[in-house]
Amino acid sequence: MSENSTAPGKTPADFWFDPVCPWAWMTSRWMLEVEKVRDVEVRWHVMSLAVLNEDKLDELPEEYRDLLTKAWGPVRVVVAAQQKHGDDIVGPLYTALGTRFHNQGEDITREAIVAALQEVGLPAELADYADLDAYDAELRASHKEGIDKVGQDVGTPVIAVPGADGEQIAFFGPVVTPAPKGEEAAKLWDGTLLVASVPGFYEIKRTRTQGPIFD
Repeated sequence: MSENSTAPGKTPADFWFDPVCPWAWMTSRWMLEVEKVRDVEVRWHVMSLAVLNEDKLDELPEEYRDLLTKAWGPVRVVVAAQQKHGDDIVGPLYTALGTRFHNQGEDITREAIVAALQEVGLPAELADYADLDAYDAELRASHKEGIDKVGQDVGTPVIAVPGADGEQIAFFGPVVTPAPKGEEAAKLWDGTLLVASVPGFYEIKRTRTQGPIFD
């Protein structure tokens, strides 16, 4: 199924992620649970923390700047895979990359990217695109699509769901850890649709007191 279409009877949920973001990873694992317990289909899209922060690098800590430099590679490879092998590969490749980066704690290296590519049946040479700007226009277009829906003062993930009139309402988040499963996942999804249906609703937020829990 193309990312621009949805199976009959399924509610579409558009999800923008950067493969290196641990919070996007948490939310994405929740969405996979939602697909099991609700008639929902996730359509995966890339956004880029490197692009998001490229105009404010001087304001960021050195450690985070180093992460953003590395972050170009995985997201470029996902876009190259999408361009060459279709939309349906985006979700599986994200899972293969994210499992290595987050659950297994692997560094953002060519070796990890190659292993992820091979896991989903893609050629290892796609890893070459990590250092190439061949599809940066497509990457930036996907990033812009998500940011235009939600606004500039957010990060990743971005999720867009149907609002009261069926129009898409986009949010940053939900930010959650660990990723809810089963009925808990369903309840959070139902709540997301509920707030999206309220005209003028924008934000609920509290200070994070716990880091991502990868399970």
